[in-house]
Amino acid sequence: MAAAMELRCWGGDWGLPSVHTDSLVVLAYAKFSGAKLSVSPVDWTWKTLTASVPELVCGDTVVQEPTQILNFLRKQRFNADYELTARQGADTLAYIALLEEKLRPALLHTFWVDAENYSNLTRPWFASRSPFPLNFFIPSRLANVALARILVTRGEGLLHRISEVEGKIYSDAKECLNLLSYRLGTADYFFDNSLICRLHSPTSLDAFAFGFLAPLHKADLPSSPLQSHLRQLDNLTRFCDNVLAAHFCPDKPRLLPPVQETMDANLQKLTQLVNKESNLIEKMDDNLRSSPQHKPHRTKPKPCLSSSKNSTPA
Repeated sequence: MAAAMELRCWGGDWGLPSVHTDSLVVLAYAKFSGAKLSVSPVDWTWKTLTASVPELVCGDTVVQEPTQILNFLRKQRFNADYELTARQGADTLAYIALLEEKLRPALLHTFWVDAENYSNLTRPWFASRSPFPLNFFIPSRLANVALARILVTRGEGLLHRISEVEGKIYSDAKECLNLLSYRLGTADYFFDNSLICRLHSPTSLDAFAFGFLAPLHKADLPSSPLQSHLRQLDNLTRFCDNVLAAHFCPDKPRLLPPVQETMDANLQKLTQLVNKESNLIEKMDDNLRSSPQHKPHRTKPKPCLSSSKNSTPA
């Protein structure tokens, strides 16, 4: 009998199973692959302050980091990527690297460095999920870690100020969102519109994309130009809503893609037009049937000259 798997992660809010990007990636992949996980929201009392989440515990095995957790689940035969071709597998790695390089720094800045968002949303949320006296320490520690990670991943060094790289961070993030939007197109999932091998089920790329996009889409951020840009890309926000509806809220009806909605609207308009034309034809036919019918007027033929002569009396 396989050992039970426990996932320790930050809890959910804003209509999401977790507000934490890496935790969302693992939760989504578990849903896509059919892995059964018991989720334990953390409050930082279960381990030392140096712990990292998400953390998967299976028997005596402890796995951290989303990529390592996904690899562990694949070894347990929970593989959402088994239908991918070699080229699609390479595309998956490339897009995940793009998310890590271009989008993650902007997300960290949006939630942890932006003063208005941190004071009004991020800090109160994480403080309320941490016990006293850690609630005074945990949010600021996570904010410092986020700031250091931004400066390191941007290659600017810790001696530079964050204001010197903010513009580049958000420019790269918007470019990344545009590429994701173009890649997704009108499909439900990222490999659903592939010319090589169409997949009608989500993969690890969908899990990573959902984990990165969903918090930005759902959080009630006081100030976020990146969130405004995301909400202009309807297919990406629809992708997040569809994943939530299909895999985390099974009772809710799934949203239809806008292409189908447009086709249904056009079909409804065409049906209405045909009905109007049919009614008009029926009215014209009724008018013709109810109008008085007259025999056609014919002129009497003139008598022939020969017949008139023969009829003259002698």
